[in-house]
Amino acid sequence: MRFVVPLAIFIVLVVVLSLGLKLDPRYVPSPLIDKPAPEFALTRLADPAAPIARADLLGRPLLLNVWASWCSACRVEHPLLVDLAQREGVEIIGLNYKDTRPEAAAWLKAHGDPYRDSIFDPKGKLGLDLGVYGVPETFVLDAQGVIRYKQVGPMTPEIWRDEIKPLLAELQPAAP
Repeated sequence: MRFVVPLAIFIVLVVVLSLGLKLDPRYVPSPLIDKPAPEFALTRLADPAAPIARADLLGRPLLLNVWASWCSACRVEHPLLVDLAQREGVEIIGLNYKDTRPEAAAWLKAHGDPYRDSIFDPKGKLGLDLGVYGVPETFVLDAQGVIRYKQVGPMTPEIWRDEIKPLLAELQPAAP
């Protein structure tokens, strides 16, 4: 009888741990999925005098890519972003996260600029509001500015092909 309680606890732990092993450790659910992107008022990376706000992201589906010049994983996904912007016409807004304006501008000059615009977020306030905990991260926003998808880590050609491209196609307005 004295072994029943420890045995029961052991069985419960084995079941819980075995279920945990089946989960994808790269999957991080976002509480913001299907909710509007947060309101913000920051400046554009290229022009400290030019404001940019949530309203500037409305009207068409787009990608919001969180990046930084100090981010090594951003360098991995960046050629794909440049290719998507140039060859496929994907609209991408950059969110330059906890960076300096000169380093970020130099990084884009050296590696190419796939962004229609880049939001400068030196203190990470917008990133925090979006639930960003590391860069790169990419969000899919619909035409109303609602977050429909969040990719944690570098986007790959497979993620683009299998997840993001079909979602963007689905979010495009129907042709008249």
